[in-house]
Amino acid sequence: MKRILTIMAAALLLTGAMTAQVKMNNVLDQMKKELAPDSRTAIWDVRMVGQGGTSVLVGTVGTLQQSAAIEAGLRSRGIKDFKNHLVVLENSVPASKHWALVKLSVATLRTQGKHSAEVATQGLMGQPVCVLDIDDDWARVQMPDDYIAWVPVSSLAYKTEAEMATWRAARRYIVTEYCTRLVAEPKGDETVSDLVMGNILEWRGESGKWLQLATPDGRTGYVLKAEVAELAGWAEQTFDSALIERVARRMMGSGYLWGGTSTKVTDCSGLVKVCYLANGIIVQRDASQQALTGQKIAHWHDARLGDLLFFGNSKTGRVTHVGIYLRDGRYIHCSGQVKVNSLDPASPDYLYSPLSISRIDGQIGTRGITTVKRHPWYF
Repeated sequence: MKRILTIMAAALLLTGAMTAQVKMNNVLDQMKKELAPDSRTAIWDVRMVGQGGTSVLVGTVGTLQQSAAIEAGLRSRGIKDFKNHLVVLENSVPASKHWALVKLSVATLRTQGKHSAEVATQGLMGQPVCVLDIDDDWARVQMPDDYIAWVPVSSLAYKTEAEMATWRAARRYIVTEYCTRLVAEPKGDETVSDLVMGNILEWRGESGKWLQLATPDGRTGYVLKAEVAELAGWAEQTFDSALIERVARRMMGSGYLWGGTSTKVTDCSGLVKVCYLANGIIVQRDASQQALTGQKIAHWHDARLGDLLFFGNSKTGRVTHVGIYLRDGRYIHCSGQVKVNSLDPASPDYLYSPLSISRIDGQIGTRGITTVKRHPWYF
């Protein structure tokens, strides 16, 4: 009988422990919705398990900040008796490689660390990234818009914290021309690197109409002064819907590439990012993310130049496409190619009716919308 009672007591304790872990995992599920609702912008594989009668937090997160937030969140909910054995990816990255700058005019980032994986987004020369993980020839990085993807390490110039501080304080120039070249000598034809709108390089000197600039990995060359702007001054610009339209129209006829976010080629949300970045504004990567930001506009008749139009499944509300409103019911978007269509069903070039409309103007600093000037990675 004593043995039976002992077994029953042990079973009750085990059941109680399992019930407690279930409750703690339910709390973790709720915290994920608050702290990491989007797997595109946060790494979260977290659960509570029992080990030798103790509750242990296991799994993987991207940053120390996430780990600390999870601990604090659990304790604030009255869960205090546990051990934190979370793997924090950024801890595995050497201090000398925690930061990097994209060193190519346009770098391709993928959903996995292999060339056969789906294209996720693109990075521009001089764009700062936080390195979360390194696996042989690939690095998993977080972009300034919080998007996480894999990029070949050959596309990056690694930087220490001190080197990043020096870069932020340096005299830098941003390419404002649609596309151009960094050449070995003024008026020369030898190319050091191709350049696209949004590339950032460091000042090294000047010669007449030419500036000598350096890429993040130290290559130097010359570009016409008229094709770039000093970053500090450029970053002070205010919302300019005419500029956004001008950049979008400059890309008319260019093709569609899933994951494209540069003037070389874009997808629909990539076109939005290119046009808004020209105005110094950083918006979210994907259309479904962009749709959750900004001020909501009830009807397209109330839309203004530069507002974002979101399209998709009217039954489920799932957003799959985005365009930029122009005027008179017309909008520009990338669907097969960059083109203009109408929202008016009576128009011969009508295409799609929007699920929602977001205004970015006046919303800088709200969720998912910031500027290069306000982003701590740049300044």
